[in-house]
Amino acid sequence: MTNKLTKKDIDKVYLRNLFSLQWGWNYEKMQGLGYSYVIMPALKRLYGDNPEKMKKALKTQLGFFNTTPAMSHLIIGADMALEEEFGIEDEAAITGLKTGLMGPFAGVGDTIFIAIYRAIIFSIAAYMAQGGQAFGLAIPLIAGIAVLWVRYKFTWIGYHQGKKIATEFADKMKMLTQAAAILGLTVVGGLIPSVITYKLDLVFKMGKVTLSIQEMLDKILPALIPLGIVMLSYWLLGKKKMNSTRLIFVLILLGMLLGNFQGISSWMGHIL
Repeated sequence: MTNKLTKKDIDKVYLRNLFSLQWGWNYEKMQGLGYSYVIMPALKRLYGDNPEKMKKALKTQLGFFNTTPAMSHLIIGADMALEEEFGIEDEAAITGLKTGLMGPFAGVGDTIFIAIYRAIIFSIAAYMAQGGQAFGLAIPLIAGIAVLWVRYKFTWIGYHQGKKIATEFADKMKMLTQAAAILGLTVVGGLIPSVITYKLDLVFKMGKVTLSIQEMLDKILPALIPLGIVMLSYWLLGKKKMNSTRLIFVLILLGMLLGNFQGISSWMGHIL
């Protein structure tokens, strides 16, 4: 039986999240290290008297995570609630929750708290400052305090909603976990063709017939090459001595080889 979280524990998590989520940001786990530090007060309360569970919880929380910091409060709040109800034994539910929500929340958060918020608040402040109104300087400060309050409420909203999921949908947790995982994978899959845009410029001419390799691949499956690069990267990361830094050098080398191969093949295709 795990201990119960107190208001003090949750407030500590909130304060850490304001300043520490981006600590230790790296290309392998992104916000994963910061996330584990942020949620540490809750983990100490729940598993502080059980070293094995604490070790397992830390290993779980050190996984990949990346979302808009303002929206992360909702995820961390729900995460704390699930761990309080089920413990770290339900590791799949916790991982599924983080994976499934971080992508969609990042899209919403970037739009609201970065694009819209900054455009409106700082445009108004700059316009008033240009007009000689000193109050324009206070607008970003007032808006910043409001955002801090919203982020605090997000922590508790996430926590209470997580409790509802744990109590009202306990018998459906496996289905919800699978749905969250599918949602996360769908978001990642949708990002592949927008982030990786490699295309083959190989064109072979045989008399009056022109054959474009890229057009043929697009007819088979659009963005087939970007998908292949992602699958290759995923497979390589599963190897024992491979990490994200080494993978970057592998992809650089692969790009150089394919670039030279593409140039030689195009030249031969025009000759033929």
